Amino acid sequence: MQPYGCILFEKQTIKDMADIFKALADSNRRHLLDVLYEADGLTLNELCDELSMSRQAVSKHLSIMESANLISCVQDGRHKHHFLNPVPLQEIFERWVSKFANHQATTLLQFKLELEKDNE
Repeated sequence: MQPYGCILFEKQTIKDMADIFKALADSNRRHLLDVLYEADGLTLNELCDELSMSRQAVSKHLSIMESANLISCVQDGRHKHHFLNPVPLQEIFERWVSKFANHQATTLLQFKLELEKDNE
């Protein structure tokens, strides 16, 4: 079974994107996505080690991200491995972020970073 079920999905609808933004709204879920970016295919126990919360809470966060198609899972015997699905994030980037990634926005961001670095 292929862990990246994203290949089979159609282009996202507005409701799908709302689910993604809802999933990304929580800092714990964003942290889990960062962990999966660093080491794909982790089990629930391995992901629980990354957060100071109960196994049930981590499982609920993973369920929300799975329903938003941000992660995909593969059952391997008694273990369920979780994989990052970057396709929905790329679609959001292309639809909502890339149009602001022009030269002026990039220059302003670099300026902001330089000012913040000087204030440290």
